[in-house]
Amino acid sequence: MTLTKPQPTVLPILVGLSVSHMLNDMLQALLPALYPMLKGAYALSFWQIGLITLTNQVTSSLLQPVVGFYTDKHPKPHSLAVGMGFTLAGLLLLSSAATYPWLLVAAAMVGIGSSIFHPESSRLARIASGGKHGLAQSLFQTGGNFGSSLGPLLAAFIVLPRGQGSVAWFSLVALLAIVLLVRIGNWYRSIGMPRPAVKTPAPGAAPTRAHVTSTMVILLVLVFSKYVYTSSFVSYYMFFLIQRFGVSMHSAQLHLFVFLGAVAAGTFMGGPIGDRFGRKPVILTSIAGVLPFTMMLPYANLFWTTVLSVIIGLILSSAFSAILVFAQELVPNRVGLVSGLFFGFAFGVAGAGAAALGVLADHTSITFVYRVCAFLPALGLLAIWLPNMRPHSHYNS
Repeated sequence: MTLTKPQPTVLPILVGLSVSHMLNDMLQALLPALYPMLKGAYALSFWQIGLITLTNQVTSSLLQPVVGFYTDKHPKPHSLAVGMGFTLAGLLLLSSAATYPWLLVAAAMVGIGSSIFHPESSRLARIASGGKHGLAQSLFQTGGNFGSSLGPLLAAFIVLPRGQGSVAWFSLVALLAIVLLVRIGNWYRSIGMPRPAVKTPAPGAAPTRAHVTSTMVILLVLVFSKYVYTSSFVSYYMFFLIQRFGVSMHSAQLHLFVFLGAVAAGTFMGGPIGDRFGRKPVILTSIAGVLPFTMMLPYANLFWTTVLSVIIGLILSSAFSAILVFAQELVPNRVGLVSGLFFGFAFGVAGAGAAALGVLADHTSITFVYRVCAFLPALGLLAIWLPNMRPHSHYNS
């Protein structure tokens, strides 16, 4: 057995990646947080709202595996800063868009920025992890989820009172992120741009291609379940609260912030627990374990809807870090490609799910949408068929 010694844990880089992920996803989250305002200003249907989400997330999902595949072979230390430049351009366009087609173009630009950022930053997090892969991915993901939770809050207190043009102010945040990402790129170049360290097992110990493929399919189905359900919250939870309980738009955005804050907290717990007890128990508990709460939510009053949304956010969010590390450990020599595939698939199914749920809402009701989505976590039972991999076990492809 040969072992490539990993880099020691580089906590400042992990924190820097987490902060940059927070800034990136905070800017990304501004778009769905503006949906109620845009719906009124442009007289949009729910289907058109869903199409904005689809445009944003499909552009990112289609490009992420391509970006990850390319940077696995040709690392680019400053690609993260370039990606943030696309996000900056998208924000400026969003602040000045006068017609619906330009909103779609702005959503696409922001999606391209995301497609460049996620696979490479996830790979750098693994390199800087020092073998603590779950902790590194959770710290990285927590930054992103916390940033996502800030989007509705910023929209409620800054954009709504001042209008669509105030989105341009957030270009300063994008510029700050670019400066931080340039520094991270300089560190990556200074250490020689290594690939993540991997362990070579004894002959016959590596999983077969068929085994890897079947496991990847199960993991992708679990991602589908998690992200389509999450998309129902990101795109339509505010409308659900407004229509069902008559709350104000400001109050609805605060409720969305509470849900996304719970998602951020749950994300951080998933990785370290997976490092200690294994990824499979975390994945199974996270997705299938949330089913009773999703079934109750469409029938609860406002107080219990808020409580259930926090419980759902905490439990469901712990899955993705464990799923991503599980996949990276199956194919460790393709960390960028695997990261791009899973981030891209997650964003793609979330976008497609948002569009489909928008059509369903137009023909039925928002409440009916949540009654249908309540069954999605049942797909989490497929995690029973995942192999029992020890924490930190990883094989060459």
